[in-house]
Amino acid sequence: MTRVIAFLVLLITTTIEAQMDEQIKVKAAVDTFFEGFHKGDTALMKTVMMDKILMQTAYKSKEGKDVLITDEPTKLIEAIANRPDNQKWDERLLDYSIQIDGNMANAWTPYEFWFNDNFSHCGVNSFQLFKDGDQWKIIYLIDTRRKSSCNAE
Repeated sequence: MTRVIAFLVLLITTTIEAQMDEQIKVKAAVDTFFEGFHKGDTALMKTVMMDKILMQTAYKSKEGKDVLITDEPTKLIEAIANRPDNQKWDERLLDYSIQIDGNMANAWTPYEFWFNDNFSHCGVNSFQLFKDGDQWKIIYLIDTRRKSSCNAE
């Protein structure tokens, strides 16, 4: 009986450790995406993005209507690549909630966006990632955006 308990403890400990390693890798993929975003290095961003990625934004219009917009990833990549030197885009991730099942992961990251050191908006990013071989890659990104109630969930 002692051997069975020891085996179960070892199995659980190993599983938790492996899960934590994968969470660190998922976080690293999101961090790499934003490192490229902040530096204007689109090549770096693309290293953690699948070739075909879906990007969407959900928000409320000024009239209070729910809006969902789908954008081409090339639009974001071009905006970052062509960002004027006098513009500073600073997306500050406030937390990470990472869930993994096999080769699929989700990273939920509340954020604040600052433009030239002035608060612009806040919201949440939801990254869907796929484990492509040994590397986590972003396959889907949806974010919310609002100017107020930034501590809302």
